[in-house]
Parts: sequence; structure tokens; C-alpha cells
Amino acid sequence: MSKEIVDIRKEEIINACEKLYENNNFKDITIKSIGEKTTFSRTSIYNYFQTKEEIFLALFKREYEIWTNDLNQMYEENSTMTKEIFADKLAKTVAKRKNLLKLLSMNMYDMEENSRMEELIEFKKAYGNSIKMVKKCIDKFFKEISDKEKDEFVYLFFPFMYGIYPYAEVTNKQKEAMEKGGVLFKYLSIYEITYKGILRLLN
Repeated sequence: MSKEIVDIRKEEIINACEKLYENNNFKDITIKSIGEKTTFSRTSIYNYFQTKEEIFLALFKREYEIWTNDLNQMYEENSTMTKEIFADKLAKTVAKRKNLLKLLSMNMYDMEENSRMEELIEFKKAYGNSIKMVKKCIDKFFKEISDKEKDEFVYLFFPFMYGIYPYAEVTNKQKEAMEKGGVLFKYLSIYEITYKGILRLLN
């Protein structure tokens, strides 16, 4: 089988997984349910991915690659930026990547633990490229910031991303429990949380 056909088949499997993940939890999605959304048999999936976690990891990798492309576009299209404009543009790129945030906050351990090392390495390369691209943007747009401050931004921003999705995407059940538990809650969108967080880190 040619590499082109393999890549097309892999993409179809990843797309099926992505579609299911829109309305289902990670634990409820199986190789069988993914296979039912593809044009070939469930058993054929094992020719491309050994576990459902590897399929999710491939989706996660693609999310980082798309985000890195958006970051690169932001880098190329702007010569200067204020902190506010940078926070706005970076927050908008993050807000477009809801699946990235969902996978990051909810299912990262399962995916990494149950994937082959070679698949995990490819994922880490995509993740690493996004870190490099954010650092590249910081270097370009904020020359007045010290190298130490730039490094601190990058290594605080990425852990900060873990908490965005569960705070912005609150279920009705969670809202009811917080209300009855006397927990104060103010809804903020993915964009709002990210924008405010970026500004705090830059200042």
C-alpha cells in the first residue's frame, strides 16, 4: 500500500474520531465506534493505529500543527504589536482550538500512556514546535522583555492552557452543583480567559 493511501486512511480515521469527540466522552469512544464512521472495516484500523489512544494522539498532534500554523501566520503578518493586540491575536488562535484544549485538560495522560513510543515522539515534536513558535513571537514582538521574562512567559503559558477548557466549558450539572454548593462562578469564554491570562503573564 502506498504512503499516500496510508495517509488518506489515517486522516479518515482521525476525522471520524474528531467527529465522535464533538458529542461523546473519551471513555465512551471505541475503536468499533470510530470504525463505524469510516469507509473500511474496524479491523483495518489496526493496520494504522494499535489503540484508540493512538488515534486521539494523532488528532492531538494535528491540533498542535494547525495551531502552530496559525501562530506562524500571526508572526509573518505583523511587524509590531502592543501587549493588548498580541494578547487578542494569540487568544483568538487558542479559542479556535477547542479540541486541543479539551484533549489537553482531560485525556492527555491516557493518550500518552497507551500509545507506542514512536507515536508519542511524533506528537511531542508537534507540541515542541508550538512552544518554539510562541517563543519566536515573543522574541519578535517584545524585544524590551528580558530573556528570562520571555522564558517565564512560555513556561507559564503552556501549563496555564491546561485549565482553560474545564473552566470555560461548564456543564449544566456542574453549574447546578456549584449553585447549590454556594460556589461563586462567573462565566468566561475561552477567548476571555486566554486574553486576560496572556496580559497578566506579559505584565
